[in-house]
Amino acid sequence: MKVLLVPNYYKQEAVESGLTLELWLTRQGFEVEWAADQRSGIESTPELVDCGLVISLGGDGTLLRAARIVGYREIPILGLSYGHLGFLTAASPEDKNILSVVADALAGELHVSRRATLACEIVSVNERGEEEICTGFALNDLALARGPLSDMVEFDITVSGHHIDRLRGDGVVVSTATGSTGYALSAGGPIVSPEYTGMVCVPIAPHTIQARAFLTSPSDVVEISVSKDRPSVPAIALDGQFITPSGEVDRAIVRRGDADILLLDYGPESFYTSVSRVFYGVRNDR
Repeated sequence: MKVLLVPNYYKQEAVESGLTLELWLTRQGFEVEWAADQRSGIESTPELVDCGLVISLGGDGTLLRAARIVGYREIPILGLSYGHLGFLTAASPEDKNILSVVADALAGELHVSRRATLACEIVSVNERGEEEICTGFALNDLALARGPLSDMVEFDITVSGHHIDRLRGDGVVVSTATGSTGYALSAGGPIVSPEYTGMVCVPIAPHTIQARAFLTSPSDVVEISVSKDRPSVPAIALDGQFITPSGEVDRAIVRRGDADILLLDYGPESFYTSVSRVFYGVRNDR
């Protein structure tokens, strides 16, 4: 079986831990590969054929990169925290021995948390008036926000054919339950249990006191259309990675992804433990 290591190459401790894991895993009979990165000199990420485990060594951003590599393949991801936040990770070297954590993962002794994903379509119009579609994947969120050339963006939100509202503001975030603790939370959205499989829609700094965040069902489709009455050049990001369509952005269509991301942890209670620690400042040793 193959194990893929996805480290934050800018953190020496994460890379050194990866080297330790590579030596240990090789001795256990596993094939080890490393993810591509400009800093590492590795040009392309290996094929994930026969890959049974992906190990992320870094913060939440590194884990999101691992999720983009895995996509809809449903290969388990184990997050080891070497970052600033580490909300999505299972453990850090400060509180657990990483070799024992990886051993538990390989033995199937960790809890599998299924995380809903997003399938996104960005529809733009080129100079010839033709529509072009750019597709993307996200574990956390899609954000449509005002770009550097816009003071605000005006847009319509439609859910499964039902028009919700036309808003002006800095934009909107459509997130999964996993992404509810990211950009959506910063924009005023709720913290949502990972077991929720619908979407969270949160306006960003809307120019009204009536706009509210709302939740959708798992089968809903959210469409965000840029208003023709107030042309703007919005910026669109999937899990913080900007998308640059070749034409003028017309609309973004978001639905639940075709498969889930499988995160390994030590049980469902770890989500609420992390919530209390990260967002409420509660010490877990009390």
